[in-house]
Amino acid sequence: MSTSLRSLTARLSLPVICSPMFIVSNPKLVIEQCKAGVVGSMPALNARPASQLDEWLAEITETLAAHDLVHPERPSAPFAVNQIVHKSNDRLEADMAMVVKYKVPIIITSLGARTDVNDAVQAYGGQTLHDVINNTFARKAVEKGADGLIAVAAGAGGHAGSKSPFALVAEIRQWFEGPLALSGAIATGGAVLAAQATGADFAYIASALIATHEARAAEEYKHAVVAGTSDDIVYTSLFTGVLGNYLASSIKAAGHHELRRRGAQESQAWKDIWGAGQGIGAIKEVTSAVEFIEKLKREYLAARKRLAL
Repeated sequence: MSTSLRSLTARLSLPVICSPMFIVSNPKLVIEQCKAGVVGSMPALNARPASQLDEWLAEITETLAAHDLVHPERPSAPFAVNQIVHKSNDRLEADMAMVVKYKVPIIITSLGARTDVNDAVQAYGGQTLHDVINNTFARKAVEKGADGLIAVAAGAGGHAGSKSPFALVAEIRQWFEGPLALSGAIATGGAVLAAQATGADFAYIASALIATHEARAAEEYKHAVVAGTSDDIVYTSLFTGVLGNYLASSIKAAGHHELRRRGAQESQAWKDIWGAGQGIGAIKEVTSAVEFIEKLKREYLAARKRLAL
């Protein structure tokens, strides 16, 4: 791992990055994640209108700074903002200006890799991590200056790859020694340890955090995650044109055949269709973000003890 990213993550109490979830992630959730000792994150596009991003970043930075003053013995973990760098994102330039203004510690880039974005973040000392679903995309991201990678393997919620985590991490680690997070059905402390065993530095967790009080998700969505298992996950490109994992119950409720007929844009698929990964079978209740992370810590330590590590 690079020295600069190691310094950013030295305050982690668990090697976990909480994934930015479209619509669901918000400042309240990010703050609780960071205070609990893991990287919290949110998509820049969740702030609507665009001017709200300034307010949100101010809230996060000021709240975490205040926490650190009161609790120097357990300072907060760094936070991250996700930027969609695809040309369809007409907010990227304005949102990047806010990122630079607040010197956001970690930027997670998705749907394309851009040298100018990496350069802008690295210029103020920040770090960039890029989502990839295969080894080819991983090489392109590093060639364009990404500091680290997020291997989005089979079973991850939302836009997900189809590669086994064992295959994907092994291929990347043959040539890349930098920061690497692994995403894909990780919802327990044992799975966090397993991610490290494959060669990743961090586990990248999303779906389990939908079922938290702080998450900006409908109560029906949270309870669907609690009630669901891997059998309830559908892998399809119908809604966005990119393959992803979604809760079957939300597809059924929205009317699958009607969605197919009208198209995802008219049916407001991202509002009506709920993304989730195959790891939801481990989620048994709606709880606070802190309680969930503390549970992860206990499970992680138990797994290490079980393997005599």
